[in-house]
Amino acid sequence: MTFTTRPTLHGTFGMASSTHWIASQSAMRALERGGNAFDAAVTAGFVLHVVEPHLNGPGGEVPAIIATERDPSPRVLAGQGPAPAGATIEHFRSLGINLIPGSGPLAAAVPGAVDAWLLLLRDHGTQSLAEVLEPAIGYAGGGHPIGARICATVTSVQDLFENDWPTSAELWLRDGSAPHPGTLFANPTYARTLQRLVDEGIAAGTDREAQIDGARRAWSQGFVAEAVDAFARLAFRDSGGEAHPGLVTGADMAAFSATWEEPTTLDWHGFSVAKTQPWGQGPVLLQTMTVLEALGDPEALNPSTANGIHAITESLKLAFADREAWYGDGPDVPLKTLLSQEYALERATLMGERASREVRPGSPDGRGPRIAAYLMNRAQQSSTDEDATTGEPTVQSNGVTRGDTCHVDVVDRWGNMVSATPSGGWLQSSPTIPELGFPLGSRMQMFWLEEGLASSLEPGRRPRTTLTPTMVHRDGHPVLACGSPGGDQQDQWQLLFLLRHLIGGQSLQEAIDAPTWHTTSFPGSFYPRDVEPAVLVVEDRLDEDVTSALSARGHDVRLSGAWSLGRMCAVTRDPSTGVVAAGANPRGMQGYACGR
Repeated sequence: MTFTTRPTLHGTFGMASSTHWIASQSAMRALERGGNAFDAAVTAGFVLHVVEPHLNGPGGEVPAIIATERDPSPRVLAGQGPAPAGATIEHFRSLGINLIPGSGPLAAAVPGAVDAWLLLLRDHGTQSLAEVLEPAIGYAGGGHPIGARICATVTSVQDLFENDWPTSAELWLRDGSAPHPGTLFANPTYARTLQRLVDEGIAAGTDREAQIDGARRAWSQGFVAEAVDAFARLAFRDSGGEAHPGLVTGADMAAFSATWEEPTTLDWHGFSVAKTQPWGQGPVLLQTMTVLEALGDPEALNPSTANGIHAITESLKLAFADREAWYGDGPDVPLKTLLSQEYALERATLMGERASREVRPGSPDGRGPRIAAYLMNRAQQSSTDEDATTGEPTVQSNGVTRGDTCHVDVVDRWGNMVSATPSGGWLQSSPTIPELGFPLGSRMQMFWLEEGLASSLEPGRRPRTTLTPTMVHRDGHPVLACGSPGGDQQDQWQLLFLLRHLIGGQSLQEAIDAPTWHTTSFPGSFYPRDVEPAVLVVEDRLDEDVTSALSARGHDVRLSGAWSLGRMCAVTRDPSTGVVAAGANPRGMQGYACGR
C-alpha cells in the first residue's frame, strides 16, 4: 500500500487546495456562502497577500486557467504585468548594468495581480467586491498568527531593511527585530488600501460589475497608481549593490489591464493539457511530454525508476533549452513546430545513455537558436553567494528552501474550475510603499539586456514568467486543476505529479507525497541566471539503488531533505458523477486542501 501523509479528500459540494490553510478555508467560506469557484479563488488570492507576503503580494502577478459550467473550454487569465515604458535596454546600459537586478525598484514590472483577480471576479464571479475582500481585510487589519517562514525571511533581510529600506523596517521590524512565529501580525495599512478599493467601488455604481470596475480604476488610475508613481521615483539599494529609482509610473499602471487569452494545449494519453502561451514557461511541460512520447518506451513515463528518471530529466533539459532560445512575449515563437511530433522525434534522437551537460536548444523550422552571451560566458560557473532578496524564493540546488510562490485550485459543485499561481511582490523584493502597505515586484529580472533574443527587454513586453498553472480536460470536460510554486521547478514537479496520477493511477495525495526530484541543468530564470550542468536534486527518500544508478549515468545527484521538494496542489471533478476531490502538499506543513 502506498504511503500518504493525509487522505485524498472527496465530496460533492466543492474543494479548495492552496499553499496556506487560511486561504483554503477562506475559499471554502466563499463556497459555503453560495459563491462559485471564481469567487472562492479571488477570496483566497487576496488572503494569500496577507498570510504569505514573502511569497506573493498585490505588487506581483497571477496567471490562471479557468473552465466554466457554461463553457468548459479552458481560458487563460493573463495577469502578468509588462515592462514599463521607460524600461529600455539603453536605460540599463546608461546605468552600467548588464543584468537586471533581482530585487529593488529597478526590477519592477507593472503590477498585474490585483487587476487580474478583479477581472476574474467581474467576469465569472457572483459575489460583491466587499464580500470577497472581507476575509483579507479582516486578517490584514486584525492580524493572523504569523508563520515561521515569514519570520525567517524577515530575519534574513533585517540588515537591508534597517540600513537601506526604512519603509520595510517600519512594517516588519516594529520592535527592532523580526516578528516571532505564532504571534498576531497585522498590516493595517494594507487593510485600509483594500477597504478604500471597496469604498471607491461602491461609489462607482450600484451593480456588482460597476463596483468592481470602479475598484479597478482606483487601482490603476487613482490613489494606488498615484502612490506607486511617487514612490517609484525614489532611489533604493538593489541586489546589484547600488541605489536606483524604479521605472513604473502612474501612466504605466493606467495602460495595463489583465486580459483573457487562448491557452496552449496538447492532446496526450486521452487527456488535453492546457497551459499559458509562451510568455510563460508552461509549454515546457507540453514539449517534455511530446519528447517522452517520441521515445516510444513506457518506462520513460515512470518517475520512480532510474531509467524513467533519466529519460524524463534529459527530456526536460531539451525543453528548457528551447525555452531559453525561443520562449517570450512576442509574435515570433515557433510554438506549433516546438510541440509537433516531427520536432519531438528529432529532439529524442539527442537522448543518450549518459546525462547531458550541455544546453542544447533546437532549430525549429530551420531557424538557428540564440542564447544570451551572458549565459554562454557563465555556463560553466558555479552559483554566486546567496542573496535572500533575489530571484523567486524557491528551493535551491543544495536543497535549502527560502520559501516558494503560492498556488490555489478550486472546483465547485456546478463544474466551474480554476488553477491560479500568484507570485511576485514579495516583502523582500522591493521596499514597502508606506501609503499602501506592500512592495512592488521584481519580475523584470527575467529579461535579457541584449537585443534580438526571445526574451529581450522591451517596453510593454511581458517577462517570460515561470508561473505556470495547469488544467486537464477529458472528452471536453475539465477534470483536473493543479499547480505548484517553485520557479523553474514548477513544471518539473507538475510533470512528475501528472505522470503518477494520470498514467500511474495514483490518487491525488499519493502522487503529491511520492519522492520528488528536479534538474537545474539549464539556464535559470532568476538573477544571477546560473546553469548547473547535469545537476539532479532528489529527495533522499528515493531508493538508494536508483540514485546510484543515476550517478553512474553521469548525473550529479544532490540529496535534499526527505520532504523538501515539490509544492503541489490539485483538485479534480468527475463529470459523470459530480464527485470532487482534492489533495495538497504536506511539505512545509502549510499547504492544505478542504472541502465536502
